[in-house]
Amino acid sequence: MSLYPEHILVKKCLQLIEDELQWGDSNTWHNKTFIELSEKIREETSILLSATTLKRVWGRVKYNSTPSISTLNTLALFAGFNTWRDFKTNHETTKNKVWFEKKMNANSYIIIVLAIIFALGFISIYSMIDSSKAKPKHDFSNIKFSSKPVTNSFPNSVIFDFNLDNIKSDSIYIQQYWDVTKTIKIKSDQKQATGIYYYPGYYNSKLRVDGKIIRRHDLFIKSEGWVGTIDYKPIPKYLSEKQIKNDKMGFSEAILNEIKKSGKPLESTFHYIDDFGNISGDNIKISQSVKSVLNDKWAVCQNFKIVVLGTEGAIIMPFSKLGCVSNLDILLSNNVYSGKEHDLSAFGVDLNENKAIDISIKDKTVSVFVDNRKIYENTYHKSIGKFVGLRYRFLGAGQINTIKIEDLNKNATVLECLFSNDN
Repeated sequence: MSLYPEHILVKKCLQLIEDELQWGDSNTWHNKTFIELSEKIREETSILLSATTLKRVWGRVKYNSTPSISTLNTLALFAGFNTWRDFKTNHETTKNKVWFEKKMNANSYIIIVLAIIFALGFISIYSMIDSSKAKPKHDFSNIKFSSKPVTNSFPNSVIFDFNLDNIKSDSIYIQQYWDVTKTIKIKSDQKQATGIYYYPGYYNSKLRVDGKIIRRHDLFIKSEGWVGTIDYKPIPKYLSEKQIKNDKMGFSEAILNEIKKSGKPLESTFHYIDDFGNISGDNIKISQSVKSVLNDKWAVCQNFKIVVLGTEGAIIMPFSKLGCVSNLDILLSNNVYSGKEHDLSAFGVDLNENKAIDISIKDKTVSVFVDNRKIYENTYHKSIGKFVGLRYRFLGAGQINTIKIEDLNKNATVLECLFSNDN
């Protein structure tokens, strides 16, 4: 079996995780074990690694390609390091083991014996070092961590206040949200830091010391009505509710021409993020009539996502031209279903015409209807928490003609937007 270049480093990282979990030999793990591990990694890092991905990395599914850097970063983070690079830096001498492995052959008994002795010594020494790194001996009981936005517009800077209680470490970070690369490095004597947020949302900020989460803080940045964004990187272009709402929710001809002129794929989004009170995101119905308005060049696939946001997670339902469904990914709280691994052809729809799309979430069972025809149903287990808003994200641009949000627990309408759809 061919092995990818960093497989020994990956094995070391996996062994650290197994030692920490103490779930027994990974060769005896069943599918439910990997599902549980996926949920545990999500809880610890706020990043989803599907059970299928984990089984591939652990060698339970035949797959010889190198894991993606995002997967490696997440595994390293879960093992107590900031990034995969950080993990590699702490295991530089692993390169020597790679050299031994390349030189082995059936007639090299002496080399094999020496390699085993070397590896055992290496693992013994470094496991003690890793143990001290992965398990900080600090007392975190008096640590405080809070945040506050400075404005109600965008971009929005946020001030983080904290008390590190004399903790001495050169690895203190604030992770701004789920993306582990969006971090702010902190000095031991700091008491404040600032970060910038370009989109409204409900963010779970984390204070990390030596790779471990020691405090969490929910940061709620509301949209103050509907906000439109042209999602340039790193800073989007913002359009107010007045600029996007008329006989429909959409963009002016000038904005559409601006998007069309982009030489690279460009997304646009409509956001509505607010405090809806005690409304469960697991018992809600979202109905809308939508249409894509670009369908050539890089927008030919007409990708479109409906994002249902909760305080603890999200539901993402993707749609596209039928021939492009391989690139779709469904998110159901802590479960990801990739079009590379599942048949998502039911989500291939013609968005050149208005489509009535209903998403009904009842007791964590999601049902999706297109033009009153059910195309999908599935169940998740981890609650997404209270409902806090919606995003409509188009590759290129699109328009929304009607929106209705219903609380299924109370049989009450939460939000309703009716536009004229004479267009």
